[in-house]
Amino acid sequence: MDEVGYVSGQTRLFGIVGHPIAQVRSPEMVTAELVGRGLNAVLVPLHVLPQDFEPCLRSLKRLQNLDGLIFTTPFKQTALALADELTVQAREVGAINALACREDGTWIGDIFDGLGCVEAFRRRDYPLAGRAIMLIGAGGAGRAIAIAIAHVGPRALRIFDIEPERARRLADEVAAIDPTIEVSVGEPSVEGIDILLNASPVGMLSDPRMPIEATRLPAELIVFDAIVKPEPTKLLALARESGCRTVMGREMMRGQISKIVDFYQLQNGKRLTAG
Repeated sequence: MDEVGYVSGQTRLFGIVGHPIAQVRSPEMVTAELVGRGLNAVLVPLHVLPQDFEPCLRSLKRLQNLDGLIFTTPFKQTALALADELTVQAREVGAINALACREDGTWIGDIFDGLGCVEAFRRRDYPLAGRAIMLIGAGGAGRAIAIAIAHVGPRALRIFDIEPERARRLADEVAAIDPTIEVSVGEPSVEGIDILLNASPVGMLSDPRMPIEATRLPAELIVFDAIVKPEPTKLLALARESGCRTVMGREMMRGQISKIVDFYQLQNGKRLTAG
């Protein structure tokens, strides 16, 4: 066999940019969605060092067959500078995880992390409204998740980040969206908590740490981890051992992927066609 049928000179390219990148599942999952829609396109992983981000991405955007980029840790906020236009949601969150090149050559950024998390809980029939939630991580993914959750009416939201000021800023923004939410900032805790959310990178591949210090979790707790690899993460493995219900990172991804591909099809127009 001297050729394959899933890529050609006419294939449109999308890239996912991160550091590290080996843990991501997006290349498989987004490409499957693209191909499943009959589109001649693939998503490839792009490992970019933080110090190389700006020159590398500025050059990549000049590729004539590159129609979009997805951003993961640690670039969701840095990538804002690459967009010529931001959606309302991206401006509200202050980060993007998707950037699309339109037919006129301009680039528009949006973020789907928060919507993906809310959708994953909806599909599991685990209500977020009226619940007390502990969120670990107030970076790009954490901000998007907190803001999306703020719109569905939790009773309380406690936020932790290794940068306390970042957590405090996010808490103020959540309170501004819905003043009835009991918003606080503090160390990770499950006391009085219904739902534990990890939106930090702690626990990724080759990272032996846990986002919360615990040897057991309350069985009534619902535990979500945004990390996709390893699967399960150490946090989700502990949650299962403790009898908790869990929501996995790939479930959030599934909630995002169809919306991201919709976004690309809308913005890319005729260039993204059936293959």
